[in-house]
Amino acid sequence: MKKGQRLWTRDELIIAINLYCKLPFGKLHQGHPEIIRLAELIDRTPGSVAYKLVNFASLDPSLQERGIKGASNASKLDKEVWNEFYQNWDELPYESEKLRASFEGRSLEELFPLDEDFVIREGKERERLVKQRVNQNFFRQTVMAAYDYTCCITGLRQPELLIAGHIRPWATDEANRLNPRNGIAINALHDKAFEHGLLTISQDYIIRIAPELLDDRNGPDNEMLFGRYDGKPMRLPKRFLPDRGLLK
Repeated sequence: MKKGQRLWTRDELIIAINLYCKLPFGKLHQGHPEIIRLAELIDRTPGSVAYKLVNFASLDPSLQERGIKGASNASKLDKEVWNEFYQNWDELPYESEKLRASFEGRSLEELFPLDEDFVIREGKERERLVKQRVNQNFFRQTVMAAYDYTCCITGLRQPELLIAGHIRPWATDEANRLNPRNGIAINALHDKAFEHGLLTISQDYIIRIAPELLDDRNGPDNEMLFGRYDGKPMRLPKRFLPDRGLLK
């Protein structure tokens, strides 16, 4: 460590991993507004923050699978905190959002306001709703960033029409609710087909369409909407490749 530099703390690293998850891989540079903002919050330079995010890339197993190495000088604490985050998707995203709110001097509810229908809720029920809102927002941002805001089936790049879909449903796999490797960026129509088993993705990332959707009797647009994608590879994310075990 150079003279005058200070060590990163666990809290700072957790907040930095939060940002690493939310930014597209090609935007981990010191000129990005979110990196500049985080640098201001933790009293570091944008270059220092950007370099730390690239350190995390060297620890990301989904990037390793693609042969992308990132910076190679991650510290022992970098590795410990990365592993803590990566192995605890059910808790660490929420903790990271609380820490970020604390550094900003704001409450989570200020950053993630509840809908009017829920504002009268109090106590643990209100806290649960805020946590759910925080977690859902983290999952969506992380999945969308991984896919560069592009549908994995069609290549559609209109964020308003895309969903951060779960491979294993939210209700049935609590441990992987926030795991970005349990997520895909997908448009609303094909998400509904995926949900009902009319579209699936194999462990080798090939799209399969159910026979009933390939039947011409179901309408002339079926080929355009579904048939053309049968047997084609999905568009893979730049990070957080879909977990093959979850696809199975």
